Amino acid sequence: MAESGKKTRGKKVIELKRIEDDKNRVITFSKRKSGIYKKASDLATLTGAKVGVVMFSPSGKPYSFGDPSIEDVTNLFQGVSQPLDGSTHHAIEAYRKMKISKLLQDHNDVLHQLDDEKEHGKKLEEMTKGKTSQGWWESSTDDLNVQQLRQLLAAFEKLSKTTHSKINQRNLGGGGASSSSFPAVNTPQTRI
Repeated sequence: MAESGKKTRGKKVIELKRIEDDKNRVITFSKRKSGIYKKASDLATLTGAKVGVVMFSPSGKPYSFGDPSIEDVTNLFQGVSQPLDGSTHHAIEAYRKMKISKLLQDHNDVLHQLDDEKEHGKKLEEMTKGKTSQGWWESSTDDLNVQQLRQLLAAFEKLSKTTHSKINQRNLGGGGASSSSFPAVNTPQTRI
């Protein structure tokens, strides 16, 4: 049985080369950075290894991740030893790991939502491109959600009120048209 409600496009294999577009490079760095942090955290949790990751963004901003902390890992790497208060240190580190994991998950969820919204925007742009034979008001509303439909209805009502107001002004004020050309029009009221 085929899945009909697939929400993502799945993983795609990309050629490993420098991304030339600055905006795409920064976005990719942000996504990959959180993935590397998650993998480092998983490695430390599964094996008990002390893990440290240091990286610099394309703009030169430093980022680091360490388990139990980046300072402990760098001190261990440099051969400097520090005494640890066992029980308190482990409880704090467990809480910190939990918070970092939660923040990384939230970050990834927001990135996925952003990707979904960008994809939806691209679909809307594609729907409106090449529509020279019909106006935007004639395009399908099947892909719009309730909020978007309400916004569209409000825009139509505003356009209708403005149009009726202009017609009535011309009828009453003699704005270039005779009163016999345009009959007086009442503005309709629509409620949802």
